[in-house]
Amino acid sequence: MSNAKEIKERMGSIQETKKITNAMYLISSSKMKQAKKKLSDTEPFFYRMQAEIARILRHVPDMHSQFFDQREEKKPEDRKIGYIVVTADKGLAGAYNHNVLRMVEEKIKGPGQHKLFVLGELGRQYFTKRTDVELDMSFRYTVQNPTLYRSRTITSEMIEQFRSGELDEVYVIYTRMVNAMQVETDTVKLLPLHKADFLPKETLNALADVYQEGMVFYPSTHSVMANIVPNYINGMIYGCLVESYCSEQNSRMQAMQNATDSATKMLDELNITYNRVRQADITQELTEVIGGANAQKRK
Repeated sequence: MSNAKEIKERMGSIQETKKITNAMYLISSSKMKQAKKKLSDTEPFFYRMQAEIARILRHVPDMHSQFFDQREEKKPEDRKIGYIVVTADKGLAGAYNHNVLRMVEEKIKGPGQHKLFVLGELGRQYFTKRTDVELDMSFRYTVQNPTLYRSRTITSEMIEQFRSGELDEVYVIYTRMVNAMQVETDTVKLLPLHKADFLPKETLNALADVYQEGMVFYPSTHSVMANIVPNYINGMIYGCLVESYCSEQNSRMQAMQNATDSATKMLDELNITYNRVRQADITQELTEVIGGANAQKRK
């Protein structure tokens, strides 16, 4: 059994670690609240973009746009598929990164020529070592504090590669918050868009009055869509970045809370052990003193 001094030193070390994990919990909580507020402030604009796309499609259902080009002539094994993968820049977030990487592994097993666009240093380091999948090394973005400027830049890159034929499909693999205690890895398709996604039954009911509306597209329907769709995709990417960022902070909060709880439990156990050892030391000292006193009396 360790002596009292060693136990005391260990308790001090755990106490310092507990302070760090508790501080990290509070920092992650603050970051998550700030990111959620940013998303709630910008969501109405992007929802409006989605509604406008639906309105245009309701008026011109047979409209042809490059953003809706499914490229059905291509065989599944010949399709060039791009994945925007959102991981974290650092660990200490439970299974957050592991779950994202596991989903990517599942996706790249499917047919097609896969290309990865990885956000986050941990994911980039993981796939840099791989030789069986293409990784865009020039695609280097942090996931800290998501901004509209960053998502707009990513949107431009993805649209350009889709237009040029470098990519036939574009997806985002990210993590969303189901509730305060649960996060879930998910995949969202960015390109090509599907008209049916913008005209579900509830949308048709909401736009029932469109039949009576008179709409003029200037200079053309294609020009209008060329401005609206990138904004819509930008909103989707920004939403995924913020959701992932919030999920990362939430996972880190849970990990730090578990670490803090474990530290508290260890301190309680060590405190009991320390008291027991200290009591044994005191008992031994008393025994030695009494033994010495008795020896003196017998002299």
